[in-house]
Amino acid sequence: MDLIFNGDTQIKIFIKMKKNSIYSVSLLLVASLSSCGIGAALVINHNQNATEVHLSENNFKVIDQISGSSETSYIMAIGGIDKRQLYEKAYSNMMKKANLINSSKAIINVLTEEHVSGFAPLFVRRTITVSAQVIEFTR
Repeated sequence: MDLIFNGDTQIKIFIKMKKNSIYSVSLLLVASLSSCGIGAALVINHNQNATEVHLSENNFKVIDQISGSSETSYIMAIGGIDKRQLYEKAYSNMMKKANLINSSKAIINVLTEEHVSGFAPLFVRRTITVSAQVIEFTR
């Protein structure tokens, strides 16, 4: 049994195929251009010095929340600065806001957050944010 299509039926099939291909291309375009991101947070003792401070007593008060951020971009995996330098820059930006010089203040609860976004491997943006609390000793 042969299927016979007249001119109107062929036009309807062509229009339906064209609509389907436009929807498919649109969906593919939206999926490929949507940004993806990955985030991570690390709580690490960054104070690796010999000073020992006991915060178990009620001899301090939290006076501020500070943060510093640093960002770099990579195009085709080329460019930008490495992760260690990015962290050092963010930590340095945070410490500038702490105003610890000639005072009885310290930073505690240092949190490092990293966010990576973009269209790997074409374009990637890495942001590192370091935040902490500033305490002041009362006694």
